[in-house]
Amino acid sequence: MATQKISCQHCDAPLKYSSGEIVVTCPYCGYTVVIDVGKPFTLEHSLLPSNFDEKKAINIVKSWMNSSFIAPTGMALRAKFTDVHLYLLPFWIIPLTATSKYRGLFERMGPRIEKKETINKRYNWVIFTQRKTEFPTREFDIPLEGRMPYDFRKIPEGAKVLNSEIGENEAIEIAKQQIKNDHQFLAKQEVDKIIEIETEFKIDDAYYLHAPVWIMRYKYKGKNYQVFLDGCRGEVIKGDIPTDSGFF
Repeated sequence: MATQKISCQHCDAPLKYSSGEIVVTCPYCGYTVVIDVGKPFTLEHSLLPSNFDEKKAINIVKSWMNSSFIAPTGMALRAKFTDVHLYLLPFWIIPLTATSKYRGLFERMGPRIEKKETINKRYNWVIFTQRKTEFPTREFDIPLEGRMPYDFRKIPEGAKVLNSEIGENEAIEIAKQQIKNDHQFLAKQEVDKIIEIETEFKIDDAYYLHAPVWIMRYKYKGKNYQVFLDGCRGEVIKGDIPTDSGFF
């Protein structure tokens, strides 16, 4: 992906971004701009604090390895960390209420019964904003209560700040479709056949957030594995772990 440069409209520093990125933050002053229209970012831009350095992050992952009942004995001592980096990953947070009304047939026991039910849930729906980078968003219980206004001075030295490739409107549409799919799944737990289902949304103000995540790669017995660690709370989000047979 080609890297392009423009000048920051706030501090005039060189602002690097890659093709496809839409919302870009200056690493020198924290100014955020919407690239495709050249306008300042006017929505809330939040930051979660990074609370662990590299040494502490590695020790947390080693403790996680030791506590795993499927990990080989002594694995934490023999695992070699080959690539450890702190990233400030970009997310859209969509606060909303979703109400799905559905009608379906229950056929599991006795005569066929038609049921009408409502699913009503409140969400802070999280959308990861990089298109080609895989991240376990659904496993990330993002600690939103700890967020603060974005301040580039609170970003640890050496951390890589990624920009967004998805705008607010697209993020909202993605969230709505994902929630529709989830509600349809929930409805199928209650009925055997869905006749119709409709979902309505009440959407509050979305906001843009950067969260610290350590992405670690390690080698064990010649094979490579990867771990995602929440840099705010120090919890493993998701990680590969070998078994004695070498499979995971």
